[in-house]
Amino acid sequence: MAIRALFPTLILHESLVRPGWPAFNRSLADECASLAASDAAGRRWSARHYLGGYTSYGSLDRLHLVSSLFERLRRRIDPVVKRFVRSLHYDLGGRTVAMTDCWANVMPAGVVHSMHLHPTSFISGTYYAEVPKGAGALKFEDPRLSRQMATPPRRAKAPERFRTFVDVPAKAGDLVLFESWLRHEVPPARFSGERISVSFNYAWTAKTVIPGTRR
Repeated sequence: MAIRALFPTLILHESLVRPGWPAFNRSLADECASLAASDAAGRRWSARHYLGGYTSYGSLDRLHLVSSLFERLRRRIDPVVKRFVRSLHYDLGGRTVAMTDCWANVMPAGVVHSMHLHPTSFISGTYYAEVPKGAGALKFEDPRLSRQMATPPRRAKAPERFRTFVDVPAKAGDLVLFESWLRHEVPPARFSGERISVSFNYAWTAKTVIPGTRR
């Protein structure tokens, strides 16, 4: 009997910590906290959609274009995204991938980010600037769930690749990438402090040519 595994769902999870990176993380967390304190439009949006926490998604969603810290983060993430895309075997037809959106999230204990996906994007992800002990993991849902109409439940100790939901815990300095169609959430958790992260989307686009350079 030959059993084949088809249509895999890939997630990249790795640490970006390098020499000097802890200091960068502290600066990034401080800037996110400053945004949470000063972004009135973001606080209003969060009060309706992100109860108890703060996200700049509804107000400042291109932080890599206005902040040197977020731009530095983008430069570090770019090559990892390109490597992830190669592992997915996509043919970009001479195009490249580029960050389109980038926003800050500040989640105290008990805040929930319910199940969702990222329409009109290609690759999405989260970078963790500050993760207190016990803070919520990123929870992914099996994309076939709506089609498993008459299936029995999985065994409690089923291997990770067979589970309906998979939690991906993270720590400060970690990067998680996934395809934008994959539904995910952050369940509530009890912890002390704030879970601070930066989320982003990438699209595939024409390569940018700098004047005076060759293609």
